[in-house]
Amino acid sequence: MDIKRHGLSIGINRIENVFFVTLKAVGTLTHEDYLVITPMLEGALNQIAQPKVSLFFDATELDGWDLHAAWDDLKLGLKHKSEFERVAIWGRKNWLDWSAKIGSWFISGEIKYFEDQDEALKWLRY
Repeated sequence: MDIKRHGLSIGINRIENVFFVTLKAVGTLTHEDYLVITPMLEGALNQIAQPKVSLFFDATELDGWDLHAAWDDLKLGLKHKSEFERVAIWGRKNWLDWSAKIGSWFISGEIKYFEDQDEALKWLRY
């Protein structure tokens, strides 16, 4: 029997008004995954006025999104577009570079794709 894993894990750290969020995606994300992760992320962002967020997105095991999950991701990005200062996407798939470029249309901060984890983390720290 072949078991297919999928989902999101989240880590949130806060230093004063700056949030450092880490997301790891596995498999093909679904709408149900966003039903779980969205309230957690929004709950953290709503705790302070004018949050500034740096996001590290580990997409090394991401296969993609189903259609409803892609819509959920877009809505989440649009709702919080001014709160993200930098988003580093770490992965090993060429289409993730295109995802970063498209995502930059929807948030006010910078989004950049990396194939090296250390480079991504250094960039987030500026």
